[in-house]
Amino acid sequence: MSGLALEVSELSVAQGGREVLRHIGFGLPRGAFCGLIGSNGAGKTTLLRAILGLLPAQGRIQVNGLVGYVPQKIQLEPDLPVRAQDFVALGLDGHKFGFALPGAKRAAAVEAALRAVEAEGFARQRVGRLSGGQQQRVLIAHALVRAPDLLLLDEPLANLDIKAAAEIVALLKRLCRERGVTVLLSAHDMNPLLPVMDRILYVAGGKAICGTVREVVRTEVLSALYGHHIDVIGVHGRILVVAGGEGHDHRHDLVHVTAIP
Repeated sequence: MSGLALEVSELSVAQGGREVLRHIGFGLPRGAFCGLIGSNGAGKTTLLRAILGLLPAQGRIQVNGLVGYVPQKIQLEPDLPVRAQDFVALGLDGHKFGFALPGAKRAAAVEAALRAVEAEGFARQRVGRLSGGQQQRVLIAHALVRAPDLLLLDEPLANLDIKAAAEIVALLKRLCRERGVTVLLSAHDMNPLLPVMDRILYVAGGKAICGTVREVVRTEVLSALYGHHIDVIGVHGRILVVAGGEGHDHRHDLVHVTAIP
């Protein structure tokens, strides 16, 4: 098999008569942690849905293994009569009609997924009553329960406080290391991901570029991607990615990131 978990070439996706993604190509090595970075509306969710086969697309997408998916934050009602462990179990049989019969193998898979995300302590609690960080762990366990090779996560850090976001990032990096899972995580802010990213996939203007942070987050590279001048500036130990050029509205293209090590 290929040494890549995911291979994308010449991928184009149009929605509502607009070409959202245009001739995108990249590959992710097995066990890599990749941040999918771009502003709101850049096409991050579109790309993830195309990889999952949920959108019509032109080009080639090859996934070398099983895929797990964590969608954007879903609203779970506090009184939803579903325990965290039952929610995770739906990852095994939620696509089937009827109720699954209990079994040792099924129970072991659910237990292993909960243990992988350190959620055993609240496995019997109603999922809707958990904190945001706890719910995110349950969602990840739901995606992990079938032991995927590739894990796609759509804005999993949104609406989490700094501490919870850091814990989720550390958890996902550990899954990469211990299980060899390839992670593709979308975010509009790369800052929380900088300590753990092996690759960054930066999306803007329907195009994308993939590489290490040092290769991608550079003035000349991002300027070519955006189609206008971009400044990558170090300020007080941090890096600012700022839209440049006379007459350009800077407010929509400012991204704060920490210094690249």
